[in-house]
Amino acid sequence: MGRLDGKVAIITGAASGQGAVEAKMFAKEGAKVVATDFNEDALNKNVDEIKADGGEAIAVKHDVTSKEDWDTVVQKAIESFGEINILVNNAGITGEIMKPIEDFTIEEWDKILDVNAKGPFLGTKAVIPEMKKAGGGSIVNISSLSGLYGLGNPAYNSSKGAVRLLTKNVALDYGKHNIRCNSIHPGTIETPMTKDFVGHEEGRQAALQGIPLGILGQPEDVANAVLFLASDESRFITGAELVIDGGSILI
Repeated sequence: MGRLDGKVAIITGAASGQGAVEAKMFAKEGAKVVATDFNEDALNKNVDEIKADGGEAIAVKHDVTSKEDWDTVVQKAIESFGEINILVNNAGITGEIMKPIEDFTIEEWDKILDVNAKGPFLGTKAVIPEMKKAGGGSIVNISSLSGLYGLGNPAYNSSKGAVRLLTKNVALDYGKHNIRCNSIHPGTIETPMTKDFVGHEEGRQAALQGIPLGILGQPEDVANAVLFLASDESRFITGAELVIDGGSILI
């Protein structure tokens, strides 16, 4: 028996990094996965690997900033699997990590906020009617340690802080419908998104200095937490923020 047997899960940003690992892990645990991403080639490759391993999944090309794309994702999920039980708002972008606000253009700011904050808003809005029909559901929003502390890129921090509080609003408003909503706040995780920062020895060592456990996080560390919050094992947890950072010390 899998931990997600019979569940239908939409996972955004599922072509690489954390999202790809989450999609594979969910499928192994019995979920029917609707994997979405803007990178269609990499997404199809990941879904093909899920199917080859015996899992159920479909791939949907997806711009998370588009309401029309979200409507298509929900429609294809219902057509393929009948209902929606889980949404993982995983897709995100960073921009330059340590860029100060005076150096930001309006276009750069808007792009980061659109993907990281508007995307989860649109996704949550799109799936809630279907979760109500299904008798409940679990929404897991991937925020960041940067959504808790003001270190580094102010646009990224602001977007992830917005996700944190969106999570709490949804938890309060939809608990009566048995819809749970929680946020996850990763620290430094080795993914394609962080390669410019920790993909070389100098950056890696700089990051490790602030992590008491002395290791960098892996996508599986986040995926395991997402799996827990998506499953019925966390049935009495909503509005929570789970930090996954190796005990990071931020100065």
